[in-house]
Amino acid sequence: MTPTEVLMEEHEAIKTVLSILDRISQKLSAGEEIDIGHLEQILDFIKTFADRCHHGKEEDILFPAMEQAGIPRQGGPIGIMLMEHDEGRGYVRGLDEGIKEYREKQPGAKAKIVHNATNYAELLRQHIDKENNILYPMGDAHLSAQRQQELLKEFDKIEEERIGAGKHEEFHRMIASLKDIYGV
Repeated sequence: MTPTEVLMEEHEAIKTVLSILDRISQKLSAGEEIDIGHLEQILDFIKTFADRCHHGKEEDILFPAMEQAGIPRQGGPIGIMLMEHDEGRGYVRGLDEGIKEYREKQPGAKAKIVHNATNYAELLRQHIDKENNILYPMGDAHLSAQRQQELLKEFDKIEEERIGAGKHEEFHRMIASLKDIYGV
């Protein structure tokens, strides 16, 4: 596997969670109550897996390697991806606030969750499409097979340090359970 194949595989898990988040948003918009624990699990996945681990692999390992290989950050796709990572973090902060307010039964909490969840999901789907179809192929074309193998080892180190042993599998079990619950 190449580093970009690993990241694209992670994108599939992220897209599944976005679909679950869509279903939760639909239920909240329809006035239904949902299990706050499910939202908290999704938030943990987004913060830990999608941001700290997945975006960490990109920001700390892949993107710098691509820059070293001649792909510019400023005015290029790397810079755009970094801006979108920051934009996504803003929606995640809003989602986190909305979940806390929902727990406290504050008015407007459902709308805050739906707003941030919907915008985050839309942003990330477009973001993933750009990475899979534009940025990653550029990286594959510019990085030698040897350099890609080095990056894979660095990816393993990030995964171990930032999410810990067994957490990846735990997230996949959580995703499978929530897929069943929300019919995704």
